[in-house]
Amino acid sequence: MRPWIEKQRYLIDYTLAALARRKARNLGLLAVYALLVFMLASVSLFGQALRQEAAAVLADSPEVILQRLVAGRHDLIPPGYLEKIGRIRGVQHQQGRLWGYYYDPVSKANYTLLVPAADAPAPGHLRLGATLARERGLQAGQPLSLRSYGGKLFTFTVDEVLPASSELISADLVLLGEADFRAFFDYPAGHYTDIALSVANPQEVRNVAAKLSAALPDARPILREEMRRTYASLLDWREGIALALLAAALLAFAILAWEKASGLSADERREIGILKAIGWETGDVLRMKLWEGLLISFSAFLLGLVGAYVHVFHFGARLFEPVLKGWAVLYPRFTLAPQLDGLQLFTLFFFTVVPYTAAVLVPIWRAAIIDPDAAMRG
Repeated sequence: MRPWIEKQRYLIDYTLAALARRKARNLGLLAVYALLVFMLASVSLFGQALRQEAAAVLADSPEVILQRLVAGRHDLIPPGYLEKIGRIRGVQHQQGRLWGYYYDPVSKANYTLLVPAADAPAPGHLRLGATLARERGLQAGQPLSLRSYGGKLFTFTVDEVLPASSELISADLVLLGEADFRAFFDYPAGHYTDIALSVANPQEVRNVAAKLSAALPDARPILREEMRRTYASLLDWREGIALALLAAALLAFAILAWEKASGLSADERREIGILKAIGWETGDVLRMKLWEGLLISFSAFLLGLVGAYVHVFHFGARLFEPVLKGWAVLYPRFTLAPQLDGLQLFTLFFFTVVPYTAAVLVPIWRAAIIDPDAAMRG
C-alpha cells in the first residue's frame, strides 16, 4: 500500500509542475471553470434556501382552508357554514377568518389586512409589518389614515411594529380588530373571508376534504400540502429560468470540454512521447493526466462552491435575486438560513467535475498508446 501511495505522490508532484509550466493557460481555464460552478451553485443553493424558507412558513399554516366560490370567484362565507362543517366527522376545529387586500395610493402598494385569531388590537388601533412601517415612515404611537373603498376616511393609531424577524410573512401585514375590519370593508355580520380547519387525524386530511366538497358543493378546500407543492413548483420554474439564462455559459463549458476531448497540442503530445521514451508506462501517463483533470476540477469546484455560499448566504445572492425572489413594492428584508443538501452537492459535483475529468482522459489515451518516437515527432 505504501509504494502505491508514494507513486501517487510523485505523480501529483509532477502534475503540479506540469501545470505550473502552462500557468497562464491553466489559470484561465480554472477561472472560467470556477465561474461556471459559481453560477450554477448560486442558483442551486439560493433555490434550495428559498424552498426551506417556504416550507418553514407553511409549517404553521392551517391543514385545510375552505373557500366559497360563486361563479368561479372567491366569495364570502355566509352564516351557517361553520355549523355545517362542525358536523363533518374528522374535523377537529374550525374558525372563520377575516382578511382582505387594500391598495394604498400613497405607497402604491397592496396591504393585507387581517384580524388575528387571538390578542387583536383594541378598536382604533393596529399593528404593522416592518416593511410597511419603513415604507410609510411610521413608528408606534403615530397615526395612520386609510380611505375605505366606500370613500370613508379611517384613522388608526399604530400600537406596534411587528418584529423584523417576521418580515418575510409580515412585510405588507396590517393587524386590526374585528369591529374595525368589518367597518372598514363593510363586511356583513356573521360573514367571513374563509375558514381554517384542523383535522384530528393528519392521515385523513384528503378524506375530510372530500367530505367537505360533498357536503358543501360551492366550497373549495385547499390543503396545506397543495400549497407546499405550489410554492415548490413556482421556485422550480424560476430556478429553471435562471438556468436558462446561464445556457450561454453552459454552452461555452461544453465547447471547452469538447475541445479538450478533441485532441492535444503538439507540446502535450511531445511531452507524452518523452515520458514514454524514458520508461513511463501507458497507465502512468493516464494516471498523471487523471490527476491533472481532478486537480483542476476539484479546485474549480471548491472555489465556485465557496464563492456561491458566500454570495448567497452573506450577500443575499445579489446577482440572481430579481429572478428567483420576484418583485414587489413592499419587499421584505430577510436573511436566508444556510442550507447544504448532500444530494444537491453530489448532483452539482457530478455534472461539473465528472464530464471534464472524463474529457481529459480520451485524447490522453489516444496519445499514450502510440509509439514514443511518433509522438515526439508529431
